[in-house]
Amino acid sequence: MKKIVIASIATLALVTAASAAVNGKACAACHGPHWEKHAMGKSKIVANMTHAEIAEALKGYKAGTFGGPMKGVMKGQVARYSDADLEAFAQTIGK
Repeated sequence: MKKIVIASIATLALVTAASAAVNGKACAACHGPHWEKHAMGKSKIVANMTHAEIAEALKGYKAGTFGGPMKGVMKGQVARYSDADLEAFAQTIGK
């Protein structure tokens, strides 16, 4: 039992560290502090998206395969993060 608890704590610490890698405050400048805004009047409202939708969008922006005319802005925002960082971040903000 003790090993399970220690493993769970270690896993939580890794997920927390990974999600901390993505700067949510920078995102909030356009998407709102509670993800409630249409960024630049064009994006989906992130607060209404699932973790899977957010992860797919973030990874797609990074790859250049997702988004409309403003995708270059998002590509620049997510380029420095690993797919694991983006996945962890999506888990923390998605529904």
